[in-house]
Amino acid sequence: MTLDRRDLLRAGLLAGGALALPAGLTAPAFARARPSITHGVQTGEVAGGRALVWTRASRASRMLVDYSTRPDFRGHRTVRGPWLTPGTDLTGKVRLRGLPPGKEIHYRVRLEDGRELSAPETGSFRTAPRRGQDVRFVWGGDLAGQGWGIDEAFGGYRIFKAMADVNPDFFLCSGDWVYSDGALAETVALPDGTVWKNVLIEEKAKVAETLAEYRGQFRYNLMDSNLRAFHSRVPMVYQWDDHEVTNNWYPGEILDDPRYTEKNVDVLAARARRAAHEYLPIDLNGKLYRKISYGPLLDVFVLDMRTYKNKNTVNLETSGRGLLGDEQTRWLTRELRASKATWKVIANDLPIGLIVPDGDAQEGVANTDSGLPLGREREIASVLRDAYRHDVKGIVFLTADVHYTAAHYYDPAKAAFKDFAPFWEFVAGPFHAGTFGPNTLDGTFGPTLEFIKTGPRANASPAEGAQFFGEVEIDGRTKAFTVRLRDLNNKVVYAKTLTA
Repeated sequence: MTLDRRDLLRAGLLAGGALALPAGLTAPAFARARPSITHGVQTGEVAGGRALVWTRASRASRMLVDYSTRPDFRGHRTVRGPWLTPGTDLTGKVRLRGLPPGKEIHYRVRLEDGRELSAPETGSFRTAPRRGQDVRFVWGGDLAGQGWGIDEAFGGYRIFKAMADVNPDFFLCSGDWVYSDGALAETVALPDGTVWKNVLIEEKAKVAETLAEYRGQFRYNLMDSNLRAFHSRVPMVYQWDDHEVTNNWYPGEILDDPRYTEKNVDVLAARARRAAHEYLPIDLNGKLYRKISYGPLLDVFVLDMRTYKNKNTVNLETSGRGLLGDEQTRWLTRELRASKATWKVIANDLPIGLIVPDGDAQEGVANTDSGLPLGREREIASVLRDAYRHDVKGIVFLTADVHYTAAHYYDPAKAAFKDFAPFWEFVAGPFHAGTFGPNTLDGTFGPTLEFIKTGPRANASPAEGAQFFGEVEIDGRTKAFTVRLRDLNNKVVYAKTLTA
């Protein structure tokens, strides 16, 4: 007996539903195949004895996670997770609770569909310490931008192999994790006469507008073996920037861009946020700004500098909204005061002092006026003033965005606004994107450029080597905070140690 398409649909084989067949029929071989994990495993939000584990299935199935402190999984616990269905593009997450502090956790993810069980995919991560142990993490942003996608001859996203070799406790993503506005060409001619050859999928052939196209941006990056291997070992702390949606976006914007048929940025942002929620080990149903406590030495304050952002203007206003919004600004000042951690890292996807133009307007915090705080600078000034007056110590800003690496020291003695304690801001990136810069520093907060390394030209490819990530090491004994800026080959190009 031959099965036609309608028979298969009625049986649920093409729709991913139940595998029931009409009486007397034997399921074809492809229907009996086990479900499989398609894009590896990830973990995130590892803090307070909790962690999120993520995966994606080949077809509708239930997610199972076994976890143990032993690599042989003896005495493991199993969490039966959600059904992974087309409604979430077959992605899903399981929350682990009650994890012991300061331990290596081994986990394996399997899928079941009632009769078949997938092959497992394994990973591991370290939980936050309870006492003052060494802490190491990496940070940066900007992945697959400016037309530079996965070139297998180059080695794909090689920087994630370098980052994994540092053996970090976690990874702080500073945004631009996908370039939803960056369509890829099949080939790009390089200055040395060679050709860059991008791996392509349908969703990367144009700017993302639909939910399916935004989902495709995340799936594309997970095609890279370096990134999947990195995810299996290193948990992520995620924040977004502009390219997850479209370049330099802000709420309420109506695009004047012929590449888009959907012009309403709020519609695009909602689709992008849903795709990020589905494809990342993070809960984006709530607020994206949050504090991640990683033991007594470190609190990470992850900012959301997009959701509450005002319109890009010349940024010289004396009143009105800014980047963070009133609620987030109050949260940040309150949580900084309350923090008992030795070091308070503020993850700001937009740099404090660098001028980042958007045509005749300004995209970021700074403006072109080096006087007293105006525009979005007023929010940052209020946070710095409150921290200074409440004797909050150990603040360090970590950022990306500008596609080069740098170290900035902010000194009230050199600033127009003086009501703050000196602080450092370190810039890392890009991971795998075109190079740009340097940008001009605005003098409002008295920055000094202590170090900079840029690419050889605007939009130089990753093949020319100017790709960077940042590493932080906190010594559990001395509490010293050491920053190293590293290149694609893991070479340290700059290091700075701050004393507690």
